Amino acid sequence: MPTRKVNDPELAKAVASLRQAAQHLRNAVTGRVGQLRGVAATEIGKAKAALLKKTGVAQERVESVLKTTESRLHKAIVSAQAALDKAVAQAEKRSVATAAAVKRAAAPAAKRRAGPARSAAKRAAPAKKARAAKA
Repeated sequence: MPTRKVNDPELAKAVASLRQAAQHLRNAVTGRVGQLRGVAATEIGKAKAALLKKTGVAQERVESVLKTTESRLHKAIVSAQAALDKAVAQAEKRSVATAAAVKRAAAPAAKRRAGPARSAAKRAAPAKKARAAKA
């Protein structure tokens, strides 16, 4: 439906005034919305910066914990390597001592086995000397 033209000049002035008021109101609201948008963007930027800062702090804490853990792990590895080296050295030392003890234990046994043979040889040798002395 087409709008009717108003013949009343006061009504026409009122409509024009309402249009102007609506324009001013729209401009004011648009300006206020723009200001609020700017304030919101600023606040969001601040919050984002704070969050990034907190994230950076958290990341630094995590990196610090990781560094400490890596340091402890390195110390544990070095300590374990030293303990392993010490245990191997002790085992080698015991092995050498055991080998020497076995040799020492085997030597008297060999002497015992060779001992009677020597004594028989010694007994036989003086007899030969005695025979040679008698002859």
